[in-house]
Amino acid sequence: MSTTTIPTTMRGVLCTAVGSPSVLSYRTDLPVPRPSAGQVLIRNTYAGINYIDTYFRAGIYPSPKPEILGRDGEGVIVALGEGETYGLHVGAKVVWMGSGGYAEYSAVSALHVAPVPEGIPETIAVASLLQGLTALTMIREAHPTKRGEWVLVHAAAGGVGLWLCQLLKAVGARVIGTASTVQKVEEAHRAGAEYMINYSEEKTDVVARVLEITGGVGVDAVFDGVGKDTFDDDLKVVKRKGTVVSFGNASGVVPPFAISKLAPKCIKLLRPQVFGYITTRQEFTTYTAELFRFIQENKMEVKIHKVYELEDVQRVHEDLEGRRTMGKLLMRI
Repeated sequence: MSTTTIPTTMRGVLCTAVGSPSVLSYRTDLPVPRPSAGQVLIRNTYAGINYIDTYFRAGIYPSPKPEILGRDGEGVIVALGEGETYGLHVGAKVVWMGSGGYAEYSAVSALHVAPVPEGIPETIAVASLLQGLTALTMIREAHPTKRGEWVLVHAAAGGVGLWLCQLLKAVGARVIGTASTVQKVEEAHRAGAEYMINYSEEKTDVVARVLEITGGVGVDAVFDGVGKDTFDDDLKVVKRKGTVVSFGNASGVVPPFAISKLAPKCIKLLRPQVFGYITTRQEFTTYTAELFRFIQENKMEVKIHKVYELEDVQRVHEDLEGRRTMGKLLMRI
């Protein structure tokens, strides 16, 4: 195992049980992991915070407790495990996807570790990778989006939502977004949404407004990270032979429903997750290269809501679940 000098303990956040943000405990005595075969050990400088973290904390997605949450990070490789590590080397500045990000050190599969390209500033790569790849793979594979198509994006000012608005505009789609405040409406407009619906403050009927905008036809696709509260409306606004891409549960899990509800309009329904689209190294590097190219060509504005301190992790989750954020949330390690 190639390595540099590494301590035995580290700072981090332990999710001690299923529950509210109070189950997140800041610690200074956590053991530093060792990379197993095919893994690299990374000394993190920043950890990403994503809505999916709240699902693991709250038990929506079951996982063993205690655990260290966090699905992405940015830092420097300090050790290599045995086996295939795809040419990565100690000292490389990298961004990664995996698990265990709320800590100084993370041992993650080399499969989903990418060197940060020259010219991409600190924090931008980690603010882009997980949410950017989620959005990019969805518009390429979940619903291969074509120029001129109408697309509805729920929570358009959220982390993935802002990426969807920008990427959909870049490929020539016509974007309708939903958001809950005037500020979020303005942010999504700037990101590329042609029309915005303020469903909270203005109490706009989303279904009626989408059908009005599209001349009664409906949208070619819906990208929905909200879940329970919006799913029934998705089936109403999507056009015949259209696609509903349900990828999140911000309002709760979509309840069981009769699959026959899809039949009258021949609706395609998907429940993707990004790791299913990047299971090979070639898939990961292809999509990562495309994502970084969008950034380097200034076609994407990477929105960072705030950089928090690791000790403030409970407040981070409270802000995220309270829908008080726009863009990516990071913690400084």
